Amino acid sequence: WLKGLQPSSPFWNPWHPPYSAEMKTLVQEESIKVPKGSKITIKAKMVEVTGKYGTLKRDFRHLPVELWLANNGKEVKARMYFAKSKQLSMLRTVCSHISNLFDGVEKKFIYRMRLVYAHFPINANITNGGKTVELRNFLGEKIVRTVHMLPGVTIDKSASTKDELCVTGMDIDTTSRSAALIRQACLVKKKDIRKFLDGVYVSSHGTMDD
Repeated sequence: WLKGLQPSSPFWNPWHPPYSAEMKTLVQEESIKVPKGSKITIKAKMVEVTGKYGTLKRDFRHLPVELWLANNGKEVKARMYFAKSKQLSMLRTVCSHISNLFDGVEKKFIYRMRLVYAHFPINANITNGGKTVELRNFLGEKIVRTVHMLPGVTIDKSASTKDELCVTGMDIDTTSRSAALIRQACLVKKKDIRKFLDGVYVSSHGTMDD
């Protein structure tokens, strides 16, 4: 039928011939080493990592990736079959997620946030044993902004730096999302945000040992 497909045909496209196809890779592998002091179990793409600070779980059942332990449990391997180039990117993504699980249970993640204001000082009051933060006097407003941390995340004031909050937790997802909730609680409305720069912003983030 390709021979019968001429330039006069409505299906003819010289820039994208119908017989062209994207090349697939037969098999691709990625690996990550298990750090000392950490334990990992993999069952039906459910990954559970245990370390100094506790246990974290992550579900990879939605990805067409093969996961298993190699080298007597000292290495995690991920494999994909017949994947296109864009689909292969999920291999490195899976390894990055597992690496973050190792960092979380061994070191914990910390997000440092600064209280930024031009005139009205923002008052931050930490309650509920580090599970809740109350923000007052944002742009001189009387309303009290209450932000609850996600499960497993705590917030504290920095001992060394003025007007700095420290959000810490094992899970990088819940820790970063808790920092985002604080950031979004102090958004300037109905003003030019290029001029009114008040708010609570993430200044740095990483593991606690760094």
